[in-house]
Amino acid sequence: QVQLVESGGGLVQPGGSLRLSCAASGRIVSINAMGWYRQAPGKERELVAVVISGGTTNYADSVKGRFTISRDFANHTVYLQMNSLSPEDTAVYYCNANIRTNFNGSYWGKGTLVTVSS
Repeated sequence: QVQLVESGGGLVQPGGSLRLSCAASGRIVSINAMGWYRQAPGKERELVAVVISGGTTNYADSVKGRFTISRDFANHTVYLQMNSLSPEDTAVYYCNANIRTNFNGSYWGKGTLVTVSS
């Protein structure tokens, strides 16, 4: 079984920064991709950013130039550096990973709340 644990959420003022971390644990053979999704109140969950094992990254248009995803797959960890935060970034942020154990599977963390407010 694989577990993902997010950390780093909290309350920040508009224009501020936060760094999220997600650590995977369990019977991991390899990590194919890790990424971040978010879900704001009353909205559907959406992709924020993803990084695959080769290093390729993909970002939602709304966060390009402000957020940076990075990985340390050797330590089964992914980070999301969020700068120039706005109230529209307020959401629960979920970590997602495509991980090979005995098979390839998609796993989710429980989420961490990011609130951008003055």
